[in-house]
Amino acid sequence: MFSKFVDSPALVRVVPFAIFLALTFLQERCGETGRYWIYFAKTIAGGAMLLALFRHIAELEWRFTWEAFVVGVLVFVMWVGLDEALARLGWPAYPKLKSSSTAWNPNEVFGIGSPLTVFFVVMRIVGSTLVVPPLEEIFYRSFVYRFLASKDFLSVPLGKFLPVPFLVTSVLFGFEHREWLAGILCGFAYQGLVMWKNRLGDAITAHGTTNFLLGLWVVWKGAWQFW
Repeated sequence: MFSKFVDSPALVRVVPFAIFLALTFLQERCGETGRYWIYFAKTIAGGAMLLALFRHIAELEWRFTWEAFVVGVLVFVMWVGLDEALARLGWPAYPKLKSSSTAWNPNEVFGIGSPLTVFFVVMRIVGSTLVVPPLEEIFYRSFVYRFLASKDFLSVPLGKFLPVPFLVTSVLFGFEHREWLAGILCGFAYQGLVMWKNRLGDAITAHGTTNFLLGLWVVWKGAWQFW
């Protein structure tokens, strides 16, 4: 069964993300304490899936380039500064998507500076830096973008600009996040990077850089709303 699964280019790109998304859905329905443990579990599960499948996804690589690092930093700056930038332009802050759960702040659940608080903060940064980027980039940039162009998506070059898939994929990516407008702009940046470099690894690096810096910002500034 596993051999049939890994022989399907679509399944190996979609199923890991779908499992991760299902665990995220479950996470928000397990109470204030349970959600943190589910996040830990889904991070371990996501990492295990990546290790099991990376040989079967040719474009799955974590490539460091200065261009990817710079894009990641710029997206981080945009993400945390978008509301202020809109205000300076005289526009109101855009409405964020509502969430059924409270912001991710283990200080309020386990106590400020407690071992469990430190553990879950570190786990959140590790998960969002090392696990989330490859899972999302594989799904959106490797599969969705190309599948919207052709059912034979492997025949579509990663670096080919396709206006409708570019817009649709970025919008879908954006609305996965509470800060949907920042998410759409972020999707434009990562998709543009893939097209520029004609490879997925740069987008994974940029995405990981953004998430890592955002995690540090959340902890430093107490900006838990971003989590």
